[in-house]
Amino acid sequence: MRTRLLLACCAALASGVHAQGRPSSPELPIIDAHEHAVFSGKKERTSGIVDSREQLLAEWKRAGVVGAVVHEQETDPDHIPFDDPRAIHCAGIRFPIDTAALVRGLASKQFHCAKIYLGYVHVFAYDPRYEPVYRIAERFGVPVVFHTGDTYSATAKLKYADPLTIDEVAVDHPKVTFVIAHCGNPWIESAAEVAYKNANVYLECSAFMIGAASTFTAERTKRYVAVPIAWIFNFVEDPKKIMFGTDWPLADIASYVAAFKQAIPKEHWRAVFHDNAARVFKLDGAA
Repeated sequence: MRTRLLLACCAALASGVHAQGRPSSPELPIIDAHEHAVFSGKKERTSGIVDSREQLLAEWKRAGVVGAVVHEQETDPDHIPFDDPRAIHCAGIRFPIDTAALVRGLASKQFHCAKIYLGYVHVFAYDPRYEPVYRIAERFGVPVVFHTGDTYSATAKLKYADPLTIDEVAVDHPKVTFVIAHCGNPWIESAAEVAYKNANVYLECSAFMIGAASTFTAERTKRYVAVPIAWIFNFVEDPKKIMFGTDWPLADIASYVAAFKQAIPKEHWRAVFHDNAARVFKLDGAA
């Protein structure tokens, strides 16, 4: 099975699509499983993308986005800055954890998942203080997403963001669906193994491309985006396990779609770019 997938991935890489994205084909609807929508109105410091509602909606239209998972910083559902029927929101879990607000947000369908910022918060995923979040997620049947891998802050501590630690909670909470954001990059092997081993763990490969699309040559895109994601896809051996995501506004969506396509055999595009996220996050309206 791995040999067959590897050959398919190599064939996809050989097509050599450049990072400069063109609009996605109409027959391939896109769900972006990782976006932020703070809407400061300013240019993002690395990508130069204007962080605004207008910019995001324009990129959705260009890339063929029909749904998105927006990651929030707060647990309070009254502080969601972006309201669009195509988007669902992940409650941001911070200490002290406001379990009442989390329950209220999930019960009212303002939240459809929970997001734990490993590394930014200096505790491991298996810290007992997160247990109420896992119990609530099981109760409502929603996924828990973990930030893993490299961080965007000098004050974050990387040991807490190691994706291997997700194995602990996956084993202890088999009825909860867990999503490893960023595929643990640069620890992609650990992330892939955790998803391969645990039926309740999925991968989302956002933020492999950060910055202005013009800085990503074809060679750089292949080396840092297409090759590692193709390896992950091959190792996991299950096209249902991997989801597309960008971490917008760290990269423009259409360019990331073009880069991501290099890593995934075309017969699995529909699953990776749409169906898997629709199933995991229960995005019923994304069609």
